Amino acid sequence: MNDEGRHYTVCLLERKCVCGRFQVDESPCPHTWAVLKSKFLMPEDYCSEYYKPKSVVMTYEVPVYPLLDLNEWNIPAHISEEVVLPPKWKRPPERPKKKRDKPFSELLQQKNQHSCSICGQGGHNKRTCRNAPRRT
Repeated sequence: MNDEGRHYTVCLLERKCVCGRFQVDESPCPHTWAVLKSKFLMPEDYCSEYYKPKSVVMTYEVPVYPLLDLNEWNIPAHISEEVVLPPKWKRPPERPKKKRDKPFSELLQQKNQHSCSICGQGGHNKRTCRNAPRRT
């Protein structure tokens, strides 16, 4: 199977694809769909039993009963005595800052200082240089 210049190998007997999605999801990946379509095979036959309607119906076959009143709950003593506190800090409402931690050597370096391109001294530029040769 070729997809945008990449080659994918699909094995329908073992239900495997090189991309790995067919094995993990147990459902045909796009590469498998293309192979199934080219061979005129039914994709439903290559899906896991979990995705079929029969399994979904069986999931909801067991009745789910609402919980009893809070006073009637049977809670073990070691859980009921446990105290759960809120987090110690609150996340600020704005977007997190993108500051990085600077190494100590970078903190010791001097900040960017202007240097003159004519005389090479710092603190001024060539426009305000007093050492520049005068035009006559």
